[in-house]
Amino acid sequence: MLTVNGPRLWNSLMDMAKVGPTAAGGNCRLALSAEDFAGRALFADWCHQAGMSLDTDAIGNLFARRAGRDPQAKPVVMGSHLDTQPAGGRFDGIYGVLAGLEVVRSLNDAGITTDKPLEIAVWTNEEGARFTPAMLGSAAFCGVLPLEEALAAEDAQGISVATALAGHAGNLPLGRAFDAYFEAHIEQGPILEQAGLPIGVVTGGQAICWLDVRVAGSPAHAGTTPMHLRRDALFAASTMISRLEQLAGEFSPHGLVTVGQLAIPGSSRNTIPGQVHFTIDLRHHQDAQIAAMEQDARTLLQQLATARGLTVDIRQHWFSAATPFDRDCIGAVRQAVTALGYPHQDIVSGAGHDAIHLARHCPTTMIFIPCVGGISHNEAEDALPQDIRMGADVLLGAVLQRAGGLLAG
Repeated sequence: MLTVNGPRLWNSLMDMAKVGPTAAGGNCRLALSAEDFAGRALFADWCHQAGMSLDTDAIGNLFARRAGRDPQAKPVVMGSHLDTQPAGGRFDGIYGVLAGLEVVRSLNDAGITTDKPLEIAVWTNEEGARFTPAMLGSAAFCGVLPLEEALAAEDAQGISVATALAGHAGNLPLGRAFDAYFEAHIEQGPILEQAGLPIGVVTGGQAICWLDVRVAGSPAHAGTTPMHLRRDALFAASTMISRLEQLAGEFSPHGLVTVGQLAIPGSSRNTIPGQVHFTIDLRHHQDAQIAAMEQDARTLLQQLATARGLTVDIRQHWFSAATPFDRDCIGAVRQAVTALGYPHQDIVSGAGHDAIHLARHCPTTMIFIPCVGGISHNEAEDALPQDIRMGADVLLGAVLQRAGGLLAG
């Protein structure tokens, strides 16, 4: 059975890691930064060497195309993203892009032309680390986010996507028809590693709800205000956050609650905090359960604020419903991994990915491989070369089945 060139794929990953390196061995390629564009340029050079054509759309999504026997057929698309967290790793997103490139290279080596064209997609601003929302490029492509709104999004310095993208947008239409979309990715969690399995057959993505919380009390002097007369926003927020952890337990085992950002505007060592802003990230496999989690969180925070004589404002920043992946695409992955004889299990994606948006646009699924220690969004992020290779082997087999290629061997 046809397989990829594992060492070549690994070397490509390590060469890409030289673009935007961090001191601790990770990467910083924020979306539409100089480093991101340098990574795209390196990828484009490799694609040209592999005989592919390249173009972009209005939000900067980059597509590399390998012709098929039927030029009118809808393409089978692979891909992910090249942008990273500010102190991110070498594999998150990048693996899916370069595994797609390795599929094309391996088909070239074997002299195989597929019936349907193949494309590799590099989606803009998947991470959401520079611009929000996350998965911005795929959202604009799929019509989940209006293009004008996506282009108007600004980073912390007030630079808009449109400004950062100037000179790099193209003419490919948004929402082009795809035959199917396959995304290979590190799991970003510990499940596969704990199970000792190299492959996760991803059946869907869990629901995600982001909330922005503002707690308002009264700022006052730390040395002159008795404790019983204080309206301390930080002590209130601390209680809220502690109770949110307990809330997650009420939706066990699939309910997840994270407070990832907390800020005290105008903070001072000897001033009672009058305002606190924090974020809440809620996740669950089922839409009904995440709706219940959101409602319970809102009720809980309001009760705690009222009990302390404070006010709380809770706004939904972003919501992504639970997303089942396509049965036939999942079947193609299962057939490929079974033919290869690789141990595997079904798994639901705990993280948001571009595939979540694409699943509403065309038949879609994902392939997971383990990451060492389950660590991701971190400079210590790592993956084993054999897992990297096996995941790309499965991607190759699934894409060949979908695109009408002939398997060798």
